[in-house]
Amino acid sequence: MAKLRLTKNELKKQKDELKRYEQFLPTLLLKKQQLQAEILKIHREAEKLKQEKAYAKAKVYKWADVFTEETDIEKIIHLKSIELSQGNVAGIDVPVFEKTIFEEHDYDLIKTPLWVDAGIEALKEVITITAKNRVLKEQEILVKEELRITTQRVNLFEKVMIPQTKDNIKRIRIYMGDLQTAAVVVGKIAKEKILRSEINRVNAEQQ
Repeated sequence: MAKLRLTKNELKKQKDELKRYEQFLPTLLLKKQQLQAEILKIHREAEKLKQEKAYAKAKVYKWADVFTEETDIEKIIHLKSIELSQGNVAGIDVPVFEKTIFEEHDYDLIKTPLWVDAGIEALKEVITITAKNRVLKEQEILVKEELRITTQRVNLFEKVMIPQTKDNIKRIRIYMGDLQTAAVVVGKIAKEKILRSEINRVNAEQQ
């Protein structure tokens, strides 16, 4: 750390820095609150998806026994891709779920068991919910990392930079106050010496 210069220019510099820190801190605090709120929102959404997945799985289990039939359902449908868009949370980019895209193949409606149509829809629902949850987890990782960095910056401003700058300003002011006091004392001493010298001169002339 550079040695603090106890000068008027340094005092102005420290005051300007303190002003910038105190102006920027509320922005950081607001961002921290936004990120914390977003994490709570993600948790609520994840809990909602958990309930939806449990319901969807229950529908899949309804067909569990007939899944053992010779249907080759994996040849009929499989997940092709997950379509995402880009969102923004408190200044950071996050992935946003849009939809799941499935690849489906035609199948013989006469030879294929009747349960296949309902089973396919149930599987689609489970897979889609799983994809949504995966994207939510990616969002949470990104938001939590940004929250960690923002919290560090808030702590740096609140606990280090602002207190240190205030202390620097106080030290400079005390030093400059001491200099001013010393100058006044020196001035008084000098005046007393001049006055004493003048009195001595006058006395010497009168003798």
